Amino acid sequence: MNIGIVGLGLIGGSIGLDLRSRGFNILGVSSRQQTCDRAQARGVVNEASIHLSLMAAADVVFICTPLGSIEPIVRELVPYLSPDTIVTDVGSVKTPIVQAVSPLWPNFVGGHPMAGTAESGIEAAVPDLFVGRLYVVTPTAQTPTLAVDKVEEIARLLGAKVYRCEPIEHDRAVAWISHLPLMASATLVAACDREGDRDIVNLAQHLASSGFRDTSRVGGGNPELGVMVAKYNREELLRSLSIYRDSLDEFITDIEAQNWQALEHKLKLTQQARQNYKL
Repeated sequence: MNIGIVGLGLIGGSIGLDLRSRGFNILGVSSRQQTCDRAQARGVVNEASIHLSLMAAADVVFICTPLGSIEPIVRELVPYLSPDTIVTDVGSVKTPIVQAVSPLWPNFVGGHPMAGTAESGIEAAVPDLFVGRLYVVTPTAQTPTLAVDKVEEIARLLGAKVYRCEPIEHDRAVAWISHLPLMASATLVAACDREGDRDIVNLAQHLASSGFRDTSRVGGGNPELGVMVAKYNREELLRSLSIYRDSLDEFITDIEAQNWQALEHKLKLTQQARQNYKL
C-alpha cells in the first residue's frame, strides 16, 4: 500500500518512520526541498517531492500541516487523487476542518493523534511516537465506513488506541485538556517574566526545576500552533478560559482572606479529581 504524507514534520515524519518500517511505501511532500532530502536520508520516506502530484500514487494521504493549511492543500490536492483515495488529517481541532474538507473530498476522515513533543521539524520525528497514545477519529454520518475503518486500522498499526467521537465533542474536550493548558502554561511563563526585579527573575530561572518544567512545557512550544488552536477552536477555548479564570479568582479570594481551610478543601478536591483523568 502507498501512504502519502503531506507535511514532513514531527507528526508526519513519525508516521512515515513507523509505517515504512512496517513495509508500506511512503511518499512524502514538503514545501521545502531541503526537508524532502532530509526525510529521504533519515529513512522517513521512500520518495519525496515538493509537488503534490506525487500523491497521485497514494492510497491513503495524511495531511500533517498546520491547521490553516489543511483546507487549501486538500483543494490543491484533489485533481491528483483517484476516486478511492482516502484523505485524513492530524489537526488538533476537528469541527471547522471536517466541515470545510468533507465537501471537497467524500473519502475524508478527520483524525487527531494525541501525541507529540515540544520539538518540531523533520529532525524531531521519532519511531513509536504513537504507541499507547490515543488516536481520535471523527467521522460524520456521511463518511464512508470503509474509509473510517482503513484510517483506524493504520492508527492501530502505529500502536495507538483508537477512539471515535463527533467533531464537536472532540473540540469541546480538547479545549479543556489541551488548548486551555497551552494557554495557562504560556501565561505562567509570561507572568514570571513580568517580575520587575530582574535579579529575582534570574534567580527563578536558575532555581526552576521539574515542577516548572512540566507546567510550562506546552506554553514554550510552537507559537503558530497556539495561534491556530485559538483561531480554530475559539468558542470552546474562550468558554474554558472563562471558567478557569473564575476558578483562579476563587483561589485568590481564599488566599487574600487567609481562609486556609477553604483552600485546603479545594486542593483536596483537585487531588481527587485529577485521578479521573487518563494520564
